[in-house]
Amino acid sequence: MNAADTAFVFTATALVLFMTLPALALFYGGLVRARNVLSVFMHVFSLACLMSILWLVAGYSIAFGAPGGWWGGLSRVFLNGVTTDSLTGTIPEILFFGFQMTFAIITPALIVGAYAERVGYGFVLLFSGLWMLIVYAPVTHWIWGGGVLADGGLFGAVGTRDFAGGIVVHETAGLAALVIAALLGPRKNRHTPPHQPGLVMMGAAMLWVGWFGFNGGSALAANGQAAMAMVVTHLSAAAASLSWIAWERIKFGRASMVGLVTGTIAGLASITPASGYVGPLAAVVIGLVAGVLCQEAVNLVRNRLKIDDMLDVFAVHGVGGIFGTIMVAALGAGSWAAQLGALAVVGVWTLAATYALVRLVGLVVRLRVDAESETNGLDLSAHGERAYELNS
Repeated sequence: MNAADTAFVFTATALVLFMTLPALALFYGGLVRARNVLSVFMHVFSLACLMSILWLVAGYSIAFGAPGGWWGGLSRVFLNGVTTDSLTGTIPEILFFGFQMTFAIITPALIVGAYAERVGYGFVLLFSGLWMLIVYAPVTHWIWGGGVLADGGLFGAVGTRDFAGGIVVHETAGLAALVIAALLGPRKNRHTPPHQPGLVMMGAAMLWVGWFGFNGGSALAANGQAAMAMVVTHLSAAAASLSWIAWERIKFGRASMVGLVTGTIAGLASITPASGYVGPLAAVVIGLVAGVLCQEAVNLVRNRLKIDDMLDVFAVHGVGGIFGTIMVAALGAGSWAAQLGALAVVGVWTLAATYALVRLVGLVVRLRVDAESETNGLDLSAHGERAYELNS
């Protein structure tokens, strides 16, 4: 065991959990109507709790059990065989379990942004739990757990290069969000503005800081690769923030604060798969393109496809993650066959499995709340509480 690597990954683990609690909750909560902010907080916080238990029960074993094939098996359920002396590389395996658990927490939580304001609480819990075990954990195994998309797998000796989750996290969450939003249909109050942009800014700022753990920590060592990953993460976020508001100014004659920080998230998502393989200049280029590309994807999904992915999960995370994964091959850090092949395999599985799960879970618990609950807001109708004395 290396003490420096262990301490570094300890810190990274805390930062990635910080990305969900409280960062993502604040970012999403500020974007919804005031009468739904607590429901978003409930969804995100509850999923952090549920995914932690499910990762212990079976998620970790499915993702990082026996290498090879399509899943890791059940040999590590309830951390069977994992002791304080077990190592993953130069760090304790139990710490690796914890670090990966924070990824399993944030990925289903990202999807919350697609169905906010109109989905029942029971559906959120049941669907998300099954989705993590059936979609997220197997995909993690395919790419990071030595499965069929890793080195020596379906695409040859050079397997998929996804440093911190462009495919594993962002493509899966983005495509799942798109499927659910399309099946749900639009909100009753689709054009209501964010109730508290200040929360949005604070949440985005926390996500930016937490992303250093997300990308830097994925090196699993306190080394130069981790340091470079942190630097390129920062530069991509900064570049995408600026290109997003510049494009807004060109198109609409003004630059918005919500647009600025949404650009930040687009830059962070886009650099994620490439962060361990590229340098500063490439990171700036990725960020500059991501700010415009993801903004145009928002317009495509909202206005052309008429899909109410409320908080633009697919356009920002899905498109950003896919773009970054392609850039890994374009910059020579991975093979075209492995990068595009993985995007296709994971994309087909995510779309099919998510659709099936939504339909299946919808037979057990109600998918969409009734019209009165949606109009009055989920804070009172589902949870009997409200964030503010006066609702918007």
